[in-house]
Amino acid sequence: QVQLVESGGGLVQAGDSLRLSCAASGGTFTLYAMGWFRQAPGKVREFTAAISWSGNFTYYRDSVKGRFTISRDNRKNMVYLQMNSLKPEDTAVYYCAASEGYYSDPEDYRSWGQGTQVTVAS
Repeated sequence: QVQLVESGGGLVQAGDSLRLSCAASGGTFTLYAMGWFRQAPGKVREFTAAISWSGNFTYYRDSVKGRFTISRDNRKNMVYLQMNSLKPEDTAVYYCAASEGYYSDPEDYRSWGQGTQVTVAS
């Protein structure tokens, strides 16, 4: 099973940018679709962005479209989430996840990282 480690979270001001990284190990990276989920305090976890194993297909939830970009580097076993024009409502713990199924089905994600905190101050 693949192991995932996120990095890149932090405290930023509204309007700033942040890039999250996720390093994968212990599996064949190209077998996995990759996704980013987020969970704010007291709220359900949200399926935020996803990318197919090839990188040719992506998914974004409506609230982040046009601001967030997911990408992957299959040579480095890395996936990234570039977050621009951040808003206070983007504040959450962001989790990297891997799926052996369809990239846009949140139920298929079975391997998880430990999460990284993103806080956007107004």
